[in-house]
This record gives sequence, structure tokens and C-alpha cells, in this order.
Amino acid sequence: MDSAKADGGRIVALDVLRGLAVAGMILVTSPGSWDRAYAPLKHAAWRGWTPADLVFPTFLFCVGMAIGLSVPRLRAGEATSAALWLKVARRTALLILLGLALNALPSFDLAHLRIPGVLQRIGLCYALASAICILPAKAEAGGALRLNLGAVVLAVVVLLVGYWALLTFTPVPGFGADRWDSQGALPAFIDRAVFTIPHLWPYGTTEGVGVTYDPEGLLSTLPATVNVLLGAVAAAFLARASDRPEGRVLAALFALGAALIVVGLALDPIVPVNKRIWTPSFALFSSGASLVALIGLHLVLRARAAQLAAWPLKVLGGNAILAFVVSQVLGACAGLTVQHRTGVPDLTPQGFGFETAQRLTADPYLASFLCALAILALITAAIAPLDRRGIHLRL
Repeated sequence: MDSAKADGGRIVALDVLRGLAVAGMILVTSPGSWDRAYAPLKHAAWRGWTPADLVFPTFLFCVGMAIGLSVPRLRAGEATSAALWLKVARRTALLILLGLALNALPSFDLAHLRIPGVLQRIGLCYALASAICILPAKAEAGGALRLNLGAVVLAVVVLLVGYWALLTFTPVPGFGADRWDSQGALPAFIDRAVFTIPHLWPYGTTEGVGVTYDPEGLLSTLPATVNVLLGAVAAAFLARASDRPEGRVLAALFALGAALIVVGLALDPIVPVNKRIWTPSFALFSSGASLVALIGLHLVLRARAAQLAAWPLKVLGGNAILAFVVSQVLGACAGLTVQHRTGVPDLTPQGFGFETAQRLTADPYLASFLCALAILALITAAIAPLDRRGIHLRL
């Protein structure tokens, strides 16, 4: 699939898809006013989904693709080498520590430090998926490793069925079994017990109760790993496409993505589609959406004009973690008071941006969106010099 490759062998569609996920994260988390954000840029309150709910799963899918592409670069003896697993452990630890540091901004109030988080989940999913993808990998004639698709698919089934069984049959103290709500569900109970309420996402609330869950909680990391594993499967198929008809491979992957979407949505009456506790139906549906988007991008990006238009997304995708970190730092500073005012709310960077945007348009929702676009453009411009130099920062 040489047409899919960028300079240095990077897959253009993967960089653009990852950039699309990062751009989505920035647009979702950087409105001029939280009360004036467009509906598609808000997460579903609990059950169901919005486009915003597909952003993080897509990033995890891209993490899986990177793992799937890295397996063939390993030799048979490296699968169990201490050096490799020290590298995996180091990357996992750095992601978790960086996530905790970002959660501590801007006040570093350790008594209320949120312990789970986006980077923490990425780190844990990366470690678990790496083990599932690398340890059972098979050695080819030349000594290179090949992803064991059977083992990976079996792991996907075990994770999804096992997670469903835990939520369905494990009695939660005070609530009973088979609970899928924000207070009584097993993942919410475990997060309250392990992390304690002061260290959970402050907006993970149940009406009339208070904070009860974290959307990046501990137990729900298991089904989130499925998105990573299915990304690895997609990468393995794409990598093997050089000796097969490309159209057939792409059609098969598109069909798989569409099937995952259909199955995920069809399960909704039985297993609700829910990002907050990452239900099995949501894992399947969101993975299918990511796969369909990948194939769509792969086809569209064959055109030179499309590659030029997608350059900002490629910039973000090439340094995705850096772009995310910068956005989180800016977000942490957005609510800080820069000027005390009498009779009106104190001025913050976010408020200043929203007030400025409202001078450009009378539509408050458009003004709020323009603020998010400005942050996205600022971050893209800041890291563009790295892309021009071929610098892609990795932990």
C-alpha cells in the first residue's frame, strides 16, 4: 500500500485519523462557553452517543494501529526480552505520570487530585494491548514476528464477554447486580472504592447524589482495550495488503467496520451504548466507526489535493500527545481569573475569548465554536515547525 505511505514510511491515513481525533478533543474541550457549545461537541449525558463520544475511542484505535505496525519490526527473540518490556513499562509509567500532572493543574490540590484520566487510560490500554499483541505473536520464516490474529480476536471476545458478565452478574453492595446507571454500575462502585470520591472526575455526578463515577475509570479500561486491539488488527491487515489485491483488503476492512457498527447499535436494547462506563456495545460501535473512518481517509487521501487539505490534521497526528498536552495546559489556565470585575463575572482567558468572539457574531453558539477553532489553530501553528522538520515526539 505504497500510496498510503508518507515520508519515512508513515501511514498518511493513520496520522490524519489520529490528528482528527486530537482536533476533536480540542474542539470539545475548548469552547468559549460550556453552556453555548453545539450539541455534537457535547458528550451524551449517559446512554447513547454523540460525535464527541467517538473522539477518544478513535485515538485508542490509532494507538492499536501503532502497536500492530510495530509487531512485524520485532524479531522472535525480542518478544520476551527484558529491554522491550522495560520500554513498554517506561512508556506506560510516563503516560500515567504525565496524566496525573495535567490533572493537578492549575492548583496542584493533591487532596482533590483526579487519579484516572485520558493519558492514564491510554497508558494502561497500551500496556495490556501490547502484551496481548506481542506475547502470542508468531515468528515468520525470516524471523520477524506476525500478529496472531486468532489470539487477538479471542482476547477481544474474552474482554467484552467478561466485562458484560461482571456488570450483569456481580452484585454491587447496596444496589445489586445488572446495574447500568451512573451510581449502581459496578465500574462506578469500584472507582469510588479504589480511588475515593475526592479523586474522581468532579463532573461525573448523579443527580441528587453528587460525584459517583469517572469516565476513565479502572474496570472500564478493559473494554476500552478492545478499541486498541481492533486497531492492531486493522493495521495487520493493511500491512499484509502488499501481496493481496488492495481493493479486496479495503473492502473487507470496511465491511468489518460496518458490521461492528451494526452489531454495537443492535445490542443497545440489551447492553446500552454508553461511553461513560465503556459498555461492550459502545466498544464495538466506536471501533467500527474508527475503522470506517480510516478506510474512508485512506481512499480520499490518494488525491494530492486531499493530502494538502489534510495537512493540519497530519501535523496534529504526527505529534498527538504533545498537541493534547498543550491543549490541556491551555484548558487548565482558561478558567483562571485575570481581572476582578464589579457587577459582572471576573474576567478569565476563556471569558475574554468568548467576549471577543461575540463582537464578531451575534450567535453565541458560533462565538463559542470560534473560540475552540482559535485554540485549535494556535496549537496546530505551534507544533507545525516540528512536522516540517520531521520531528515526532514520543514518550
